[in-house]
Amino acid sequence: MAFDLTEKLQNVFKNLRSKGKLTEADVKSALKEVKIALLEADVNFKVVKNFVKTIEERAVGQDVMNSLTPGQMVIKIVNEEMISLLGSETTEISMKPGGEMTIIMMVGLQGAGKTTTTAKLAAKLKSQGRNPLLVACDVYRPAAVQQLQTNGDKVGVPVFTMGTGHAPENIAKAAVEHAQKNGYNLLFLDTAGRLQIDDSMMEELSRIKETVDVTDTILVVDAMTGQEAVNVAKTFDERTGITGVILTKLDGDTRGGAALSIRAVTGKPIFYAANGEKLTDLEQFYPDRMANRILGMGDVLTLIDKAQASIDEEKSRELEKKLKKAEFDFNDMLDQFAQIESMGSIKDILGMMPTQMTGKISDEDIDESAFGRTKAIIYSMTKEERANPDLLNISRKQRIAKGAGVDIAEVNRLVKQMDQMKKVMKQMSGMMKGKGRKRFNLPFGL
Repeated sequence: MAFDLTEKLQNVFKNLRSKGKLTEADVKSALKEVKIALLEADVNFKVVKNFVKTIEERAVGQDVMNSLTPGQMVIKIVNEEMISLLGSETTEISMKPGGEMTIIMMVGLQGAGKTTTTAKLAAKLKSQGRNPLLVACDVYRPAAVQQLQTNGDKVGVPVFTMGTGHAPENIAKAAVEHAQKNGYNLLFLDTAGRLQIDDSMMEELSRIKETVDVTDTILVVDAMTGQEAVNVAKTFDERTGITGVILTKLDGDTRGGAALSIRAVTGKPIFYAANGEKLTDLEQFYPDRMANRILGMGDVLTLIDKAQASIDEEKSRELEKKLKKAEFDFNDMLDQFAQIESMGSIKDILGMMPTQMTGKISDEDIDESAFGRTKAIIYSMTKEERANPDLLNISRKQRIAKGAGVDIAEVNRLVKQMDQMKKVMKQMSGMMKGKGRKRFNLPFGL
């Protein structure tokens, strides 16, 4: 789903699993396919070479070749080495203790999503008890200050700005003084980017670091640029000394090359991954979870994290009572849609499921607009109709279809689904009585 690389590696693994015993030639043939898949995914050549060499050295050992399931053992080794490649351990951004001020300088090329990512990160750390302040140090790009202020308003984080007539290092210095006087303990310096790396940008970043005591320098890179993202990371690290990376646009048709190469080439950790346009779409980067996603093993832990963050516990308890009594109505369906949408797109959710569960679902098979049409149908109903689906006769359905701009067949299909759900709930309510169970339901059983 998320990576072209996943499908290619899955085909390699399928061939390995199909063999009862593996020869050294089988392993080398499989690793040749792995190598090609990684190179096509824009993974750095030296990284691929070392990665495959390490796997081969481990995979042709006697313990693997003589095991009952050698194919599975090779896959396990690939998974372990990919986790190692991505950094093994999850790395947190370093924060100064207590009331001491942490200053994070955000850097990157224009178009990588730096300003939006800065606001996302500020919001996330604010939720963890920090008191952040966004600082507008980009005095060149048209509307950069306004964009930061807009995003700051959305996440409830104030913005310090002095306009475009001041040097960025002076803005940073003034922001530190302002923060000290007003109790802020976390500053984000949103610096200017360029379409490509140039000396003036690097000199400007150096002046900022000479003027204020920067705790972390975080590079924001576009994952969809593949090998170019790795080159950018390497150059920024050499010129400014980055402490870590945030990958953006991992929700697109990216090939995964940047995620697999950056840590190995720069030695710097990936802190977070941005996988959507919403200001909440910023996930902690877990090397093991990312490796599992790339290898088609899914990322159920992140899916559960998203569900737990999205589900309203009180509404969940109310819904459970309704389901037991088969009283589920269209208002409840709208609530469920809202919770699913807050978890991300259907494409993102399926991308976290193991490929064995989702099968070969292509992007063309996913109709993201279906939610929108279904909501339009429900919103075209009266309050009484939403609460009591039994009221929906043919004339009401025709009115609803016209109001939603859909064919009446779609209205009939939705009403039929509601009837079927209520029947199932009646059957299940009897089965569930007296059976203790841990309550955790993803919306619609996702």
